[in-house]
Amino acid sequence: MPLFCFNTAADYLEAARQMADTGRPTLARLLAEEAAERTPDPAEAARILHEFPAPSLRQENQP
Repeated sequence: MPLFCFNTAADYLEAARQMADTGRPTLARLLAEEAAERTPDPAEAARILHEFPAPSLRQENQP
């Protein structure tokens, strides 16, 4: 049985919260960014990212 099953924004968000709870803020942020991208409501996406304030390490966001 897999540890995580990622099919929806809620799946990514739940995993992000678990990573944050276990002291992995960078991984939590990456998962939260994926959840935000899968969320159709821009206000909800912004709320998700606000919940996980660690800086992004995604390559597409780098100069």
